[in-house]
Amino acid sequence: MANKIILTGDRPTGRLHIGHYVGSLRRRVELQNSGEFDKIFIMIADAQALTDNFDNPDKVRANIIEVALDYISAGIDPEKSTILVQSQIPELTELTFFYSNLVTVSRLQRNPTVKNEIQLRNFETSIPVGFFTYPISQAADITAFKATTVPVGVDQLPMIEQTKEIVQRFNFIYSPDKPVLVDCEALIPENESCKRLPGVDGNAKMSKSLGNCIYLSDTADDVKEKIMKKMFTDPQHLQVSDPGHLEGNVVFTYLDAFCRDEHFERYLPDYANLEEMKAHYTRGGLGDVKCKKFLNEIMQETLEPIRVRRHELEKDIPAIYDILKKGSEKARETATQTLAEVKAAMRINYFDDAELIRAQSEKYSGSKD
Repeated sequence: MANKIILTGDRPTGRLHIGHYVGSLRRRVELQNSGEFDKIFIMIADAQALTDNFDNPDKVRANIIEVALDYISAGIDPEKSTILVQSQIPELTELTFFYSNLVTVSRLQRNPTVKNEIQLRNFETSIPVGFFTYPISQAADITAFKATTVPVGVDQLPMIEQTKEIVQRFNFIYSPDKPVLVDCEALIPENESCKRLPGVDGNAKMSKSLGNCIYLSDTADDVKEKIMKKMFTDPQHLQVSDPGHLEGNVVFTYLDAFCRDEHFERYLPDYANLEEMKAHYTRGGLGDVKCKKFLNEIMQETLEPIRVRRHELEKDIPAIYDILKKGSEKARETATQTLAEVKAAMRINYFDDAELIRAQSEKYSGSKD
């Protein structure tokens, strides 16, 4: 039976927020502890972060440790999952170069994720080549570790589709009889509200630059302030007695992502579950402040263990860097093996091919006779 392998990760452009947590990090911990996977690789994608932060390397450099702390404090166990730093695996760059011959410029231009990100960063007239070829780099990451499962958000599905195309094209051209590269499948969040958690201001994207994030490392006071003072609700819900609307109401979007029935027993026994609470809100008679207080209790319960663990980890930063170093070394062993197989399939493993050397030797020995 083929190995079941996960590859996932994040760009180190800032501390991780609860959008990362519900979108992928919480699920990664569950998958890690499920025992269903043979290997789990979690990448801090610093090389990809540099494609649109090339003029600010210190930003990426400083956030390597922030992301690592967030990972481990949230439950990623270095004994069960290999945490690696992308730039420390040079084989990934080599694979990206080889794969670039299998993808056309027009195909990259049609990638919806690339198009959206180009617009977001105002790169329409001056796209860095590294950023433009991001899908090829991601394909190299996935295939280097022969990942079979890639947990992603819905917005990353076009990237996975392009990876599958590269895998199929490579195998068809270079190894049709015995495929070298492994096909992968995307694993998206099951909870609809977790697929794209909005910012506290109601903006569809939670982003550091927009200042609308709740970070995993935020203090209890920070979290409370963001929920009670900044969180967007229903602008038409002016009086407690007014009927409320759920669509676009960030409080209820977050409750969908984090709330469980047992939370009502502890913090809001007026209701048995979230559906009862929603029904009361929509017919009128339930105020936004009460809803926000309930959400705050849930978020504090969720984030407090992560904060405590992070505080302990911060006391020994050299140990965190050692985890990253060892994880990168372990990951590189796997990537080196994959690259060797790729080169053999492409017939560019000249110095390792004894048959090639023998045949050429016989050819030229014979010509002299």
